Amino acid sequence: MDQRIVEFITALRSSGVRISLAESADALKAIATVGVLDRETFKHALKATLVKEPADVPAFEQFFPIYFGHEGPPLQPPQGLNAEQQAQLQQAIEQLREQLRQLMQMLAQGQRPSREQLEQYARQAGINPGMRGNRQLQSWMTERMLRRMGLTPEQVKEALEALLKQLKQQGMSAEGRQAVRETVEGNAEALREQVARFVGQSLLQQPNDQPRRQRIDDLMNRPLASLSDAEADELRNHVRRLVARLRSRAALRMRRAKRGHFDPKATIRHNQRYMGVPIEIKKKRRHLKPKITVIVDVSTSMRPVAEFMLRMVYEMQDQISKARSFAFISDMHEISMIFAEHRPREAVEIVLDELPPGYYNTDLGHSLQTFCERFSDSVDQRTTLIFVGDARNNYNDPRVDLVQKLRMRARRVIWFNPEPPHQWGYGDSDMLAYAPFCHAIHQVATLKQLADAIDHLFQAA
Repeated sequence: MDQRIVEFITALRSSGVRISLAESADALKAIATVGVLDRETFKHALKATLVKEPADVPAFEQFFPIYFGHEGPPLQPPQGLNAEQQAQLQQAIEQLREQLRQLMQMLAQGQRPSREQLEQYARQAGINPGMRGNRQLQSWMTERMLRRMGLTPEQVKEALEALLKQLKQQGMSAEGRQAVRETVEGNAEALREQVARFVGQSLLQQPNDQPRRQRIDDLMNRPLASLSDAEADELRNHVRRLVARLRSRAALRMRRAKRGHFDPKATIRHNQRYMGVPIEIKKKRRHLKPKITVIVDVSTSMRPVAEFMLRMVYEMQDQISKARSFAFISDMHEISMIFAEHRPREAVEIVLDELPPGYYNTDLGHSLQTFCERFSDSVDQRTTLIFVGDARNNYNDPRVDLVQKLRMRARRVIWFNPEPPHQWGYGDSDMLAYAPFCHAIHQVATLKQLADAIDHLFQAA
């Protein structure tokens, strides 16, 4: 059963359900506790440990009966035949052609094909390693495999008539032939169900994610501003997986930091009482959960980057001690409450709707003045202040003095800019004026660059 659960988890992952190793282990522990006798309890235990999002429920409901559904009625040996009739049946089977003999051996005597035989028939039917398909493909491949095995209703009927003819020639009674007919027809139906189940599992266990991964990699390295609506939607669906990896890495760094690192200076000072012999080791411990304030430019040119940035930061909320967010075009607005009341995806849509874009009306200088007057309490010595924008002010006063003031208050100042460095300072770009007051500047034109910048943010926390 453990192996079947592992295969089920593999199928869920291949369909896009995010399941960690820890959650897989939780599922196995849950099943060890509740057992497998009560089907509904078994199903609820798996769903509780493996499904975290409503969007994952359809995949779970689709795959569960494939892996844990009924096998179909087992193949049965013939009933009601005496020893003489059993011998007649075996002799009639031996006189059939080779292909019919193998088929009738299974159907008339209730012999189930081995796993190796099923895999051989699957290869002959064209089910190759790496193949993945939908229900239509599964149905088609099942039909091909049944035909290869001689199990289509027409083939079974033909083989059965040949067998019954042989039995009649050998003198078996009509009652005996009827018992054989019922046995063969029942076993054929049961075997067809087993083959359909085998094909479904084979297609699910052999996911071919390479083309999809290559496409995702390509989209992640494309400028966000150049993506079509369909491509942006595809990346939005990928953000959950991406954030899960970032969250896991941030949590791992936090666990390591709690254990601490050897602090030689503190160790020497503490052990002066022992004449400098390091009897008691002292360690440095760091608090990795950062306190973050994000100021985001949501003007027309910045919308794609702003959307993904806000979505990713708030998806990682459990790795942040406190987050406040502000958006601006011509003036500054706090948007933290929107994210407090809605899920990140919904909150981003609300923010972008409430701040309609315009052309040539971006004014970071004026927005900074509003920020310092009304929201300066959001920045203190524990805060990492993040600017997300191209630093283009339409030739307005950039108010560099306010950025300098914020740097003095904040723990760190980081700038995420989608433009490459060679464009800074040209036209209405004030990036070179802001740069001296930033601890780090990251180019975030693509989703990969944005993910790397956020990961670096938690590394340096």
